[in-house]
Amino acid sequence: MTRLLRGCVACVRTRRRHTDNLRRVLPWFCIFLCAAGAEAQVQVDLKFSRLQYIAYEPVVATVAITNLAGRDIELHDAEGQSWLGFEITGSEEQPIAPLSGANRERPLKIQAGQRVTRQIDLTPLYPVNEFGAYHVRTNIYFADLGKFFYSGTRVFEVTDARPIWQQTVGVPGGAGGDVRTYSLMTNRFPDHTSLYVRVQDKDTGVVYATYSLGRTISFEQPQAEIDRANQLHVLHCAAPRAWSYARIGLDGQLLTHSSFMETKTRPRLVHSGNGEIAVQGGIADAPAQSSGSKAPKLSARPGAPANNR
Repeated sequence: MTRLLRGCVACVRTRRRHTDNLRRVLPWFCIFLCAAGAEAQVQVDLKFSRLQYIAYEPVVATVAITNLAGRDIELHDAEGQSWLGFEITGSEEQPIAPLSGANRERPLKIQAGQRVTRQIDLTPLYPVNEFGAYHVRTNIYFADLGKFFYSGTRVFEVTDARPIWQQTVGVPGGAGGDVRTYSLMTNRFPDHTSLYVRVQDKDTGVVYATYSLGRTISFEQPQAEIDRANQLHVLHCAAPRAWSYARIGLDGQLLTHSSFMETKTRPRLVHSGNGEIAVQGGIADAPAQSSGSKAPKLSARPGAPANNR
């Protein structure tokens, strides 16, 4: 009988301990569920098109935002806090502060369940032109809740290309001593080699533009010529019997971009009597863009020259 009573007492004590433990755990479990529900209201994803970039070229981040709040929402700046931001650290884990005067994003309305994407060029917003690896995380500020939502961390590397040609020219009609330096460079990627152009003022340190002119066959040396307006003309072999032509302005803008197919004659740049440059030979595969037109996609080339110091 004594053993039975002791067993009953032990059982009651055990049940009480389980009940007490449940009472202690239950509030924290409820808080966890609430927190999980709050965290699920806005989902943020971040990605880059590739791992490696050339110094001063556009580093375009693709930000995807999914509205899981169960209602339409609007993301907007509030109390001096931008609704879209980035946390960037360098190779030595040092934080990278944004550049002064960086543009802010307009308010964004997202319907319930909708997923929207934004492409943001980090180059004019953050000093990410030094060689090395950068770790990036996107943060979204939801003013209705006063909460931040974060993406996972992504990494990209900044390096420099191999210079193959360079020419410094004056700026017609500019102030005395105004010059621009055109540079052609190549960079090897795992599956191809790209030809890059850079326009800069080496005296002031301003880089007006750096972008890819497309794939190139490494054993074919690009042809580069300067016309009477000191604009750069580049003709390079992009693939077997396929040639790419570009005309670049003094501030880095891509003024003309077209393709030529090699026929009985190989395309080449020729000077006319009045100082103009033209492509002779081959056959035009795509019509040239009109002067002043925007360059192709931002992920490949900048739509407008950006000053970077």
